Amino acid sequence: MPTIEGAGVALSYAELGSGPAALLIHDIASDAEALQPLARALADAGARAVAYDRRGYGSSGTPEPYDGTTVAEQSRDAVALLRGLDAEPALLVAEGWGALIALELAVREPTLVRAVAVSDPPAYAFVAEATEELSAQRALLEQALADGGPPAAVAAWLGADRAASESGRRAQQAHRAFFADYAGLASWAVTGGELRAVTAPVTLVTGAHTPAAIRAAADALARRCPAASRRDDGDLTAGAVALAKSV
Repeated sequence: MPTIEGAGVALSYAELGSGPAALLIHDIASDAEALQPLARALADAGARAVAYDRRGYGSSGTPEPYDGTTVAEQSRDAVALLRGLDAEPALLVAEGWGALIALELAVREPTLVRAVAVSDPPAYAFVAEATEELSAQRALLEQALADGGPPAAVAAWLGADRAASESGRRAQQAHRAFFADYAGLASWAVTGGELRAVTAPVTLVTGAHTPAAIRAAADALARRCPAASRRDDGDLTAGAVALAKSV
């Protein structure tokens, strides 16, 4: 995969199709390869789909040391990629942790963003009841880490079926990036006023398997973003393709 210089690290990326750009941003414990079906769907819809490995994942560089990251740091990588590839303004399509990056760009860099489609955004700052769920998740990770080390902790977080998949095995190898992401989950500093100022169309997707706290976070974001719409069918691809055809 080719690379482009991000905010101090080389970022690997892949492109499919031609037309208006769509930047695909992956979740924690994932990578660009896992987004290839989504990239193909967007390319078929007439978009130039760009999927990249976030720092520490796949073929992208890893800073030294790399114990934690922030949404702001990750968004600087995305900005460097968009500008370096002459891909702005772009439709941003993101899963999970990547959704925070996409929404941060919509707030801080609106001229780079045409629209946003995200699934399962872990915007826990807007969900008071998330504390119990996060505590249970942290206990699971700590026990798995003690029992089997970092790869085992990633496997426990993914669950048995996902951990046994090829993408799950890649995620376990990228355990440093996983724990850096996990440390940065609470780093998104945004206000309701800033979200209300977002003018780009935003589609927020959840589904039957979305945890209650993340569903509540998506609802909270939708209330604060005037241009936001909600889908509860779990189909990020359909939401992203619809936006790609309309903006």
